[in-house]
Amino acid sequence: MTDSYVTYELDGDIALIGINRPSKRNALSSEAANQLIRAAERAGLEARAGVIFGHGDHFSAGLDLVDMGVRRRAGVSDDQKRDRHEGHQGFDAIARGRIPFVAALRGAVIGYGLELAAAAQIRVADRTTYFGLPEAMRGIFVGGGGSVRIQRLLGYARMADMMLTRRILSAEEGHGLNLCQYLVEPDEALEKAKELARTISENVALSNWTICNVLPRMFDLGQDDGFMLEQMAAHYTFGNESQERLDQFARKQGPRFK
Repeated sequence: MTDSYVTYELDGDIALIGINRPSKRNALSSEAANQLIRAAERAGLEARAGVIFGHGDHFSAGLDLVDMGVRRRAGVSDDQKRDRHEGHQGFDAIARGRIPFVAALRGAVIGYGLELAAAAQIRVADRTTYFGLPEAMRGIFVGGGGSVRIQRLLGYARMADMMLTRRILSAEEGHGLNLCQYLVEPDEALEKAKELARTISENVALSNWTICNVLPRMFDLGQDDGFMLEQMAAHYTFGNESQERLDQFARKQGPRFK
């Protein structure tokens, strides 16, 4: 599938989703974000893991501010105010959807683009990557779940610093502060992301779903409640494919841990 702002391709069990506005540094208009979300939902039905990347030299420079200004000038109805923010509901298709996602980062990972990256379970950055949260300069606030997801990665003090001072973090700094788990050489992020996605796709699908959907919720619980949820998740996760994998292990067949 190729449409105006997003490309979609299946590579075996892997869905490759590309933001395709290179002339705009892959800034996300409302329509581009909606297309991206629909692609992520489609991937959940067709693939076992997904990769999100940006065409051209940048992952995403954030919101398309011109598009945002036009939409805000038109006003927001009371009915629209009751709707869940598209960045919250939509990015949940990535953060807590049916399959895990790996984000391949390069160049600008700014504002809404960083919020998108934070929704992925794994982030691979090449050394051209830089991270920023400059919304306050335009009189706006993060709106794609970043106040929760990014703050959990960075902590309040570092996120407040980025938002208040518009501090830019290099790829190396972002790696040290947990904004990405892998750091690779320029132009290698996408291939590394595909490699990781293929490894993820070898896991039992229900186990992957539990890691994406149950594990982050444990973060919100007290210890006893967390242990209870863990017990329930362990029983829930074990299914037919689990038994097949155990039988394969006994026969020295199937995927091996390396």
